[in-house]
Formats: sequence, structure tokens, C-alpha cells
Amino acid sequence: MDKLTVGILAHVDAGKTTLSEALLYRGGRLRRLGRVDHADAFLDTDALERERGITIFSKQAVLPLEDVELTLLDTPGHVDFSAEAERTLAVLDCALLVISGPDGPQGHTFTLWRLLERAGVPAFLFFNKMDQPGAERAALLEKARASLSDACLDLSDPAVWEEAALGDEEAMEEFLETGTLSRETLRRLVGTRKLFPCLFGSALRAEGVDELLDALSRLAPRPLRGPDFAARVFKISRDPQGARLTHLKVTGGTLRVKDLVALPGGAEKVDQIRIYSGAKFLPAEEAAAGTVCAVTGLADTRPGQALGAERLWAPPVLEPALVYQLILPEGCDPHTALPKLRELEEDPQLHLEWNERLGQLHLRLMGTVQAEILRRVIAGRFGLAVDFGPGQVVYRETIAAPVEGVGHFEPLRHYAEVHLLLEPGERGSGLRFASACPEDQLDRNWQRLILTHLAEKAHPGVLTGSPITDMKLTLISGRAHEKHTEGGDFRQATYRAVRQGLMGARSVLLEPWYRFRLELPAASLGRAMTDLQRMGGEVRPPEQVGEETVLEGQAPVAGLRDYAGEVAAYTRGRGRISLTPGEYRPCPDQAAVAEALGYDPERDVENPAGSVFCAHGAGYNVPWNEVPAHMHLPALDLSGEKKETEAAAPARRSAPSAGSLEDDRELRAIFEKTYGAIKPRAFQPPPKAPRAAPPESLRPVNTAAPVGPEYLLVDGYNIIFAWEDLKAVARENLDAARKVLMDLLSNYQGFRKCRVILVFDAYKVPQGTGSVSRYHNIHVVYTKEAETADTYIEKASYQLSRERCRVKVATSDGAEQLIILGHGALRVSAQDLRAELERTRGEISAIIRANNRTGGSQPVRAAFERAGEK
Repeated sequence: MDKLTVGILAHVDAGKTTLSEALLYRGGRLRRLGRVDHADAFLDTDALERERGITIFSKQAVLPLEDVELTLLDTPGHVDFSAEAERTLAVLDCALLVISGPDGPQGHTFTLWRLLERAGVPAFLFFNKMDQPGAERAALLEKARASLSDACLDLSDPAVWEEAALGDEEAMEEFLETGTLSRETLRRLVGTRKLFPCLFGSALRAEGVDELLDALSRLAPRPLRGPDFAARVFKISRDPQGARLTHLKVTGGTLRVKDLVALPGGAEKVDQIRIYSGAKFLPAEEAAAGTVCAVTGLADTRPGQALGAERLWAPPVLEPALVYQLILPEGCDPHTALPKLRELEEDPQLHLEWNERLGQLHLRLMGTVQAEILRRVIAGRFGLAVDFGPGQVVYRETIAAPVEGVGHFEPLRHYAEVHLLLEPGERGSGLRFASACPEDQLDRNWQRLILTHLAEKAHPGVLTGSPITDMKLTLISGRAHEKHTEGGDFRQATYRAVRQGLMGARSVLLEPWYRFRLELPAASLGRAMTDLQRMGGEVRPPEQVGEETVLEGQAPVAGLRDYAGEVAAYTRGRGRISLTPGEYRPCPDQAAVAEALGYDPERDVENPAGSVFCAHGAGYNVPWNEVPAHMHLPALDLSGEKKETEAAAPARRSAPSAGSLEDDRELRAIFEKTYGAIKPRAFQPPPKAPRAAPPESLRPVNTAAPVGPEYLLVDGYNIIFAWEDLKAVARENLDAARKVLMDLLSNYQGFRKCRVILVFDAYKVPQGTGSVSRYHNIHVVYTKEAETADTYIEKASYQLSRERCRVKVATSDGAEQLIILGHGALRVSAQDLRAELERTRGEISAIIRANNRTGGSQPVRAAFERAGEK
């Protein structure tokens, strides 16, 4: 038997729960009809729901029919609990949207319709309370087609099949051939949202309910289920004994008791599977695809989470617009109460958090009704008589123009650098993340880690500390060290890059708006229009509905939050207003709001904007506005060009560079054309005091033509591991590989008469204390423990260039080659050096053969031959 999950959604007081009772009664699941006003509804199982006569938590009931088993999900209709209704959309096969006949589509109805459209959920429409005065079928259908969709069609109309076929070419061909549409075609039209069947009746009198059950059985689409296990979590709750329940729908495969489910914190075992229907449940050994169930044993689940092969779900649209202070009873330690309160997992939108700066507990709520319900829940579950302070508007922040953010984290033996491009996005687009960083500059795994850190937290803005939104954050460059970089380093660098960019940007404060529907007597219209204009709201022309006037539009939350009480007062109880969360818009009084909230980004120690650099074996902080001058990578010119910074990194990149000595002149010309004239730069650490005089290494140097001796600086391990034969020797004995390279360079120096400095990294040598020694006629340097070979070579090449010496550097490190080229030195790749040594060896062999013919020096020949054998 097919399994279908049908969600019942409606504006408050549309009769949604009453319809659920009627469906279960006419389907044979209940023996008698319950009523909300009698506090005996089958699905209103919570004491608070029975007391207040509203649905607060989504409930399920199983309804078997002839050829399909329906799982009905009754969702809250009150706007304060709309986030609960939104979460159920992720597990629905189709929705049943209930509309009050006398009222027609109302404010929250349109919100639910937009959510269904966004989620792509097929929908049936049931117009309830048709037995009451003012409920006209033709008028309701016309309004639904005008405000919701042209595809809303009355199933009792004989011409419905022709109208349904108009929106689909295949359906039209079938209708022209047969004069009707098959059940499969109708299901396809409903499933693709090209047909929204409309039915009419009275749930309280069980009128039209049989026709609705028949339509669901015949026309509801049958989704395909995959063979692999997949499920989606839509709610977390606790049973009366306190056991944690994960409510989910199995969308593929089969879930069995004792199965292991992969979760972010590690696999967890399913202890029990419960099939709920109302307040009662039946235990099951397994749940097949299409089953909605509750599972015990899973402690690391959350609403909206995808399990197994299930795809990710879009983030929620409806979010609380108000944040309240949670006031604990006197003498209650907030740090003790916080772990208990975190069990309030029924609504993840609460965002319960401890504000360290203010020393307060904060949570977000949709409105006063939710606050009152939550107060009762906390008292019953934890025995805490809490209260709530006055609600504050939840602001957000964005930026007005693109800006670069840079973050550097380099305490001792750590290194990470991140450059981000922050760009403003469209309103409502949220945060988007991308990478434009070449993989030869920063490995893919580091780039993915940076994007993960961007998405893992809500980054606060710098105006009010509110979360940022409507921005695109693009990774444009970054750098890691092959030895000292760890994952946590990039977390710090990423957070600081976002913060530094925001500090230098022109921030924009966004405030939330409500969509409202205000119904009031015509005599109160003038007062209402004046109030809404004073709030800065937008109002559509008023409509006359019977004896009442209806105003619809949008206005800031700050103005509407307490307006319901005013409406009741000046209309003497005859007016009512319904509010639904809308969009965020720029706040017109940004400076006053920021001053009132009193947020100082410089004092936010949890979100620093400065960076950490290293000098003389210790890390030091650099303020955010001075960070660009210290960065190692080039900064981004937002006009489209790159510009050089004043320092360079000690970190190494492994991208090899090809070319020969003959290419240097052309490469240097390209370099100067792209980046400007080459001026030697220093590789000494920046001064600790930011305002101190610049070190000598940053002052202008003598750029005259070199006249001193020629030096060859060789990155030892880079060469060893770039030559296959030396690499093979190094696998067996690293000391032997070093010795072979030293002998080859000694003979090269003796023939070419240049000065050779061979540099080895300290971490390849035991103890690594650093030393400089002579081996025959060359100098061999072992760097200090915290110093890499490329750092030493960069310093040496710079210093020798200042002394007007001719410098060549042998390495295949692309970054190092580019840096030493900027010093005026020549670069020699590992293969170029090998070719040079082989040429030298050939010339030596030629001299030896000539000496043999002329009776030359035997000791010289023996030395050259010994070097050749090695």
C-alpha cells in the first residue's frame, strides 16, 4: 500500500483541527467527533492546546484508506508558531490548505502559499465553514484564482478537466482525444503544481469531507522512493518520561531498530521506532519508505537535518523578528539553568544564547503568545518561574559596496592567511560563499576548510553586533605553511578576515518588516492610516468587506509590535490585525539605533578584527586598520589590478616553475609591466611598535648594476627531492643524499669560481640548533629550528643584492622564485641546475682528456672523476 504524508495548514481559526477530526472520523479512525471548543480534539494532545483552543505543536495521525495510507500532520495556525508549520513542509508529499469560507484567504494564508510554492509541495484547497453567512462559492474561487493561482479549480465543476488541460500540452492532447483526463494525468498535474483541486464543505458538520478523502485518494501524487536509506528530521520533542524523540520521515530504503545512523558527531543507534497517532503510539521493528515516525536513541539530531541519502533542505524563511531577555528567578544561576533550557528543542528558532557582554540570557520569539506558552512550558518542565523583558527588534547588517577583508594568524609555529572579497547581495539573498583562489596558490582542502568556517557561524556586524546577511563572500587568495599550518589557524584567519573587511566597509543596518492585514470599522480608517504613515509603512488602497474596511500592506516591526493593543483600544474591540514576517529593509534611522544599542566593535574580544603576526619568536597583535600594510600576499585593488604589500611571507608554496636562465630577462620585463618596477624588499619581521620608524630593510636600496662577486644559493632539500636519483638515495639515507649534493656543488664551485651557499631546513636535522660550516670550498647552512630554508635564502638574497652582488637562487619553489626575482636575483630551477652541473661535468671531462694527452695533473683528474662517480 502506498504511503502519503499530507500536511494540514491554515490561518488561525480557519477550522484546521476540526477538519482533521472530521477526516479521521469519516475515514473510520475515530468513533466520535471531537471539538476544539470542547477541549476533546484527538490531535490537540497538549494541556496548553486544550486550554487555549489552538494548535501549538505539530501532531500526526495515521489514516488507512482503501488503496493508500495517509499520515495527517496537523500544524499550528497561529503566526507565533508558524516556524513549526514551516518545518513540516520538508516531509510532505502534498498539503491541504484550509481557508475560512466567510473570511477567504487571509494574511497568513498567503504566507503559507508562498512557502508551499518555494518548497514545490503540491496542494489541495478546502474552503471550510461554507454553512455560515457570507461564504459564497463562486466569490471564494474567484478570489483564490486571483490571489493564489489560476490553476485553482473546483472539482465539482463539469468543465474542470478542460480547464486543467489548458496548462499542459500532453494533457490537452489527451483531452482532445478522449474528452477527459486519466487518473495518472491528473496526479501528474497535481504533482507538478499545474492543478490545485478546490473542494468546499463544513468540517464541523462533516460536509464535503467524503469528497475530500476521495480526491486525496485518487489525485494525490505518488512519489518515487529510492532503495537506499534516507530520512529527514522535522521535529524534536520529549515524551512524558523525558525521553528524547526525533520525529522524522523515511524517504528511502528502510529504517530498523538497532540500525546505526551516521550523524556529525558519529554514528548513533536507533533504540526504538514509534508510530504515533495522536497521543498514543505503536512500537515498530522497522519503518519503510514513506513512514513518519519518532525514534529514540539519537542525541545529535536537529530539525531540518538530512539523514542517509536525503538531500539538504533550504534554510527556513520565517524567523523571529524580536529578541527577549529571559529573566530567571532570583537566586538562580544562569550558567546552571542554561544547559537545562537548551533542552527546549521543539523550536530551533528560539536561538537561546548567553550574552557575555550584557550578562543576560536572550532568546528569539515570534510574539507574545509564544512567550506566554514558553513561560508555561519552562515552569512545567524545569520548575523555573521565568519572565521576559521587553522585546527588542532583531536587526541585521550588510554592506553598501565591495571591500576586501584580510586575516592573518601567525603566533609561534602557526601560520594562515586569508583574503576575502565581501560584496553586497540582493535583498533576501542571505549569505553566499564562493572561491576564486587558484589551487596552485592554496590547496583545495584548505579552501574547503575556509568556506566551512565562513558558513559555520553567524558573523556579527560592526554597527550593532547583529548578524550579517545579503552578502557574497569570495575567497580570493590565501596561504598556508607546509609544516606549521593547522586547521584551527584558518578558522582564526577566516573570522578575522570577515571582521577586518566589515570594519573597513560602509555598513548598512537592516530592520525587519511585517506584512499586515487590518480589519476595522470604517469610522476608524483615518486613525489607522495616520498611524501606519507615521510608522513609515506602505498601505494598499482600502477595501470594503461588508461593514468593515480592510487595510493590507507592510510596515516596520518596530512600529507594529505593540500595535494590536492600540487597534483594540481605538476600535473598542471591533478591529483586529494579523501580522506575518516579511522582508528586511534598510533602517532610515541607522545612527540613532546604533547609538541606542551601544555596541563597540573594538571592545568585542570574541570577534577580533586585528591580526596576529610573529617576530623574534613571539606573536603580536596588529590593529585592523594597519593589517593591510603587514600582509604577505598582494592586496586586492577593487579597480581590477593587484598591488604589492610591504612584506612577504616566510611560508612556502610548492608550485614548481619551469624556464631557464635565458628566460629571466623576458620574465623580468613581464613582471615589471604587470607589477611595476622591481625594488628589493625585506623579509625581516615588522617592528613590534606599529608607529616606530621603519626598519632598514624597508628603506630604499641601491638599485645600481651589480659589481660584486657571484653567489649561488641552493635550497638543499628542494633540489634533493626534485631529482629522482637523489630522491632514491634519500629514501635509504638522507645524510648520503646530502653528501652527494655537497660533492657535486664543491666541484661546480671549483670550476666556475662562484661562491656557493647550500641551505638545509632545520627540521630535517636532529636538534636543529642552526649552524654555518664549510665543506671543502662551499658554505653549508643548517637553519634554526623555527626557520625554513626559503626564509634564509630570501633574507640572504636581499642582503647580497643590497651589496650589489650577482645572485642566483636554485629552487623549484614557485613562490620563492617570484620573491627573489623581485630582489633583482636570477632564479634557477632544479632541472636548470642539473643541466648546468652536467655541462660543467662535460667541460671537466674534456679538460681531463686533454690533460691525459698532454700528461696533465693526475690529482685534478682524480678529483673530477671522483665527483663524477658520486
